Amino acid sequence: MSEPPGATVTLPEAPTSDEPSKTLTAQHVLPLRRPGRWIATAVVLVLVAQFVHGLVSNPFYQWDRWGYWFLRPTILDGLLTTLQVAAYSAVLGLLGGIVLALARLSKSPVLRAVSWTYVWALRSIPLIVVLIFLYNFSALYKTLSVGIPFGPAFFSFDESKLATDMVVAVIGLSLNEAAYAAEVVRGGILSVDQGQHEAAASLGLPKGYQFRKIVFPQALRSIIPNYVNQLIGLIKGTSLVFYVSLLDLFGSAQTMGSTYPGDIVPLLLVVTVWYLILTSVVSVVQFYVERYYARGATRSLPPTPLQKLRAGLTDLRARIRREAAV
Repeated sequence: MSEPPGATVTLPEAPTSDEPSKTLTAQHVLPLRRPGRWIATAVVLVLVAQFVHGLVSNPFYQWDRWGYWFLRPTILDGLLTTLQVAAYSAVLGLLGGIVLALARLSKSPVLRAVSWTYVWALRSIPLIVVLIFLYNFSALYKTLSVGIPFGPAFFSFDESKLATDMVVAVIGLSLNEAAYAAEVVRGGILSVDQGQHEAAASLGLPKGYQFRKIVFPQALRSIIPNYVNQLIGLIKGTSLVFYVSLLDLFGSAQTMGSTYPGDIVPLLLVVTVWYLILTSVVSVVQFYVERYYARGATRSLPPTPLQKLRAGLTDLRARIRREAAV
């Protein structure tokens, strides 16, 4: 049948190129199944549950006695001593490490040799030997004097009156810490691109200003993670000051364990938990300090734990919605 002249013929619309993409977009893409990952997760969760159950239900740990000792004044006094020794030694050790690192990088062969020898010696001698040697230092040198070498002394003082148990502990830990901090600082300085040194020198800036304002801030990005490891080791190393008659956290627990032999295990657990708390606090501080010095070095700052939690909850809600839509 023919259409009359001038009539409009309507043809069926041809499928456009956008229709297949819309169809694919509407479909839900199923994630790749990973049964091995789920099996490994289940095994780990079972093992963790068994460990926690054994830790809580085993009467050998005496958790009631642990609660009794955890905040006792004797333990808290030892904890305060540990914090004081660790704080003083960390500051003095870092300052000494910076001096030794600069001496190691200097152009003076004498300074380089002395710094290398110090680092070599203190890293080779066990810390307990250094502490015991300093504790008995007055037996070797009863008096110390300042004056002209092989000449008259300007003034002298009794070493035994100045070297208290706290002083001996701080000096011993600081000397040991400075040797390790020197290598950490030296590695951080060497990690700064040589072009930064050349650019600072081309501006005619003084050497001290170059180091304080340009080189050292960039070196901190490498120094901080490594030195925090040293700081955590220093906190645990304070347990050795018990052998120079200073009652720190570990020493206080040891003393109470000698008086109450039935409470040795809960006392050791008290010490363990306090060390876990101290090192955890240091790790949190490390994260935020690293995040601060990451500004300008990365396109985006690493997310904080709270930001990670929010992002995880957002992803979980989005996943639930997708599953419900299927």
